[in-house]
Amino acid sequence: MCKLGINIDHVATLRNARGQSHPDLLKAAMILKECKVDSITMHLREDRRHIKDKDIFLIKEKVDLPINLEIAPTEEMTKIAMKLNPRSVCFVPEKRMEVTTEGGLNIKSNMIKIERLLNLLSNSKIKVACFIEPDFNQIDSLNSLGVKILEFHTGSYADSKTTKIMEKKLSLIKEAAQYATELGFDCHAGHGLNYKNVFKIASIKEIKELNIGHFIIGEAIFSGLKNSILKMKEIINEVRK
Repeated sequence: MCKLGINIDHVATLRNARGQSHPDLLKAAMILKECKVDSITMHLREDRRHIKDKDIFLIKEKVDLPINLEIAPTEEMTKIAMKLNPRSVCFVPEKRMEVTTEGGLNIKSNMIKIERLLNLLSNSKIKVACFIEPDFNQIDSLNSLGVKILEFHTGSYADSKTTKIMEKKLSLIKEAAQYATELGFDCHAGHGLNYKNVFKIASIKEIKELNIGHFIIGEAIFSGLKNSILKMKEIINEVRK
């Protein structure tokens, strides 16, 4: 089976639009539990534009689901993760002015920084992943750091303007997933996935987990959060049969 993590960042985005408490992030997390998703993903950005510190600790206390915490590779964020003690953290690139994450983390140019953060986490049981492009050199760099979980950025695939480009991007993801698996990596994927384009990504047997957020929260406006999640689960499970 392919596991499914749901990112609830944009429930918080909507809540923050008026600076009040509706929609309730905890209620959304409870619906995820009801749908039996495999994890809750939250991205605690440095500018706190959606998820707040209090959100991650409240959900950890109240909801019995594994938390996948996405954070920038900084000491501040890593220390917050250590205090929270989620199931896993995923280091992602972050720019203050970007609308959404624009690509994978460049492991090669951040080796020293990531190694220092891995040392901080070495005495914890937190699983560590990095969000990267489907690139062999990045995989090799991650392998040299001893990190054995990665999440492939599927944004370029999802944003493809033609079928030919999409197939080319899909091929890169397939080849990278096969290569990484041969090196002993646990491969995840996410970004820009929806009901139409998730099928081919979920069909890659080396990919063990998908993380999906923006589309699900947007679709929930029309179909409800529970129905949107269950439909995505149904599509992914059908592929893996």
